Amino acid sequence: MTDHETRTEVNTPAPGLEIQGHRGARGLFPENTVAGFVMAVREGADVLEMDLCISGDGNVIVSHEPWMSHEICSTPDGEPIAKEEERKFNLHAMTVKEIADFDCGSRPHPRFPDQRNLPLHKPTLAEVVAVIKTVPTLRDNFTMRYNLEIKHAAELEPEFCPDPETFARMVLDEVKRLGIAEYTCIQSFSAPALEAVHALDAGMTTAWLVESEGSVASQLERLSFTPDIYSPNWRLIDAEDVHALQAMGLRVIPWTVNEPADLMAVMQMGVDGIITDYPDRLYSMR
Repeated sequence: MTDHETRTEVNTPAPGLEIQGHRGARGLFPENTVAGFVMAVREGADVLEMDLCISGDGNVIVSHEPWMSHEICSTPDGEPIAKEEERKFNLHAMTVKEIADFDCGSRPHPRFPDQRNLPLHKPTLAEVVAVIKTVPTLRDNFTMRYNLEIKHAAELEPEFCPDPETFARMVLDEVKRLGIAEYTCIQSFSAPALEAVHALDAGMTTAWLVESEGSVASQLERLSFTPDIYSPNWRLIDAEDVHALQAMGLRVIPWTVNEPADLMAVMQMGVDGIITDYPDRLYSMR
């Protein structure tokens, strides 16, 4: 049996529709924080979806941007970060300790009024995994799984992120060190990053994130290999696309679906899972 077959067998998807908590449970708690991931588990998520960047001291940091976002972060002295200043707070030039001094949870989120706000920091992937291992899931004998996005883009190199091969290797090494490889999918909008993951570990589950217009076939042609999961903006697919992809052996997990009517419409397409800021809503509908 190959490593890929072994990993796939252990990493069996949840029965029925898979619930992926987007950045944890962003509709309920601040994004990409330990508290948010704990909330996602408690509200029924099967998979924790999160974004990864690399700190200046070589650690894997959970953050959507490789800087301190003006929308959610404040400086160590409590001052909100201005939009024109945010890129000066570059995670790729900061240590883990320096990053942890910033509060990225206390400020109300302009698009998520029901979010509970607390003083929270951007954690390392290791911090998240250590806590999540202690949190009971809603299903017996189930190990929480991870969908990790490599936040690579050519225009961010080298100031804000490493080259794709280095980035992929650092993430894969950390995933293996933490003992979660068999429960992990690595996703990206960056074809070079996903290609690097596949070249370094062909057995790693991969998801191709898609946000641009174009046929499913044209999107898949951007990769030299077939990923395990096709993960588009939910508005870019229909039931016909879903069935065609599944016939090819791909799972279909669109993002980011939040409103109850939209969740129901996407479920009716026959998708394999949904990435949502509100895992509680989807859990109640599954």
